[in-house]
Amino acid sequence: MFHFASPWFALLFPLPLLIRWLFPAPPKEAEDEAAEIRFPALQRLRNVYPSSPAVAPKSKSLFFILLSLSWAMLILALMQPENVDQFRQSKNKGYDLMLAVDISGSMQALDFSTPVKAINRLDVTKEVVGNFVKERQGDRLGLILFGQSAYLHVPLTLDAASVSRMLNDAFPGMAGNATAIGDAIGLGVRTLRERPEGSRVLVLLTDGEDNASSIPPLEAAKLAKQYGIRVYTVGIGSKGLVPFPNQLGGYSMGEVAMDEELLKEIAKETGGEYFSATNKKMLSEIYAKINELEKSEANETTFLIREPLYQYPLALSLLLLLSLTLSQLLHRREVYGS
Repeated sequence: MFHFASPWFALLFPLPLLIRWLFPAPPKEAEDEAAEIRFPALQRLRNVYPSSPAVAPKSKSLFFILLSLSWAMLILALMQPENVDQFRQSKNKGYDLMLAVDISGSMQALDFSTPVKAINRLDVTKEVVGNFVKERQGDRLGLILFGQSAYLHVPLTLDAASVSRMLNDAFPGMAGNATAIGDAIGLGVRTLRERPEGSRVLVLLTDGEDNASSIPPLEAAKLAKQYGIRVYTVGIGSKGLVPFPNQLGGYSMGEVAMDEELLKEIAKETGGEYFSATNKKMLSEIYAKINELEKSEANETTFLIREPLYQYPLALSLLLLLSLTLSQLLHRREVYGS
């Protein structure tokens, strides 16, 4: 779509005519008299330096036409013509879902392995979240990754595939080996609190207990409740001794503690629900729970791609000025000789 970014510069088009009307050129006789007053020997000077022949009316008209075109092209350049990709604002209804995924060191536990393949907890989480994302077409999704600290990895977006892709690039221990559940909830609250009420949902997936938060998890849950954010908690894996990969290519047993009571309290405090993830279909119930909520309406934001075109009229204006200058130089050279 063609567009002028600064159309008000069009007011400069009649400026040369306005200046000519306000300050008209004096008659030639008046110019001669004024010159003779300043320099009495004007006629002697004219004999030494004869003036050039009068310019033909046709050539003079062409000169002013080209000069006017150059001025017009310069004003067009100042108006900043550009091509703008056509866009539209569309409204859609959906939920605001923030996924907070634990990527602490304990997520490399291999208790989801099969006899033929070693599968850690984060691998299962990636698959589960991928399936979850496929069911959330039209919803705005975000991703928080947390370990010893919590990070907003993907802001709320309608591009659900990007959320799954960014999670697939994560690995256990990337955010530290500890677990900061309270910080993850607090970050989720800070992101969701500006969204419309009724559809703010935080899904927290973790396999451990809080041991690194700067804000206690229950305090963060109360803050979520204050902003009407429902927190659904998902406990991944089993408690007790579980296999971990070692540097020799095998595995060794390690103790893992999961604070299921804390996860249940967080969900209860915010009106959500706790789910124990012992298989790949753990989110089948949470789909129905989220669908019971009221969807909110939001505008889809699009980016405009602008292609500036000012360089074309500007180049044409400079070319016309250059042509006029060269024509005057050639004319003087013909009159006075080389």
